Amino acid sequence: MSEPKPAHQTPQEGRRRMRPAPLLFEPEAAASDPEHFFDLESMEDPQELLERSTELALAFQAAADRATEFQAMAAAQLADPKRFDRMSVAGIAQRAEWSEDYAKKMIEFGAGLLKQGGPRD
Repeated sequence: MSEPKPAHQTPQEGRRRMRPAPLLFEPEAAASDPEHFFDLESMEDPQELLERSTELALAFQAAADRATEFQAMAAAQLADPKRFDRMSVAGIAQRAEWSEDYAKKMIEFGAGLLKQGGPRD
């Protein structure tokens, strides 16, 4: 698993951050056709296909980054020594299927996010 990073950091300097598109469901045709993916397979214009697939890739990446921030905050909350039901680093790592080193980093990252008031928009 890669190092935790906040969603507000982008891989390339100068690239503006895109908010995740609401990807709660695919079009209805997806349910009946497992090869169907957001109508990409039906696009014949390669420029349109590149634009739409890039848009989806960026949206999925932004959603994954934001979900990672929420994972980190949850890990930090679970590890908080003020909680009577505090979990150990090992317990958090096991529950999230992380290594203990990664869990420690996520707990630290999440604690920082919580001090800032949560994930950035």
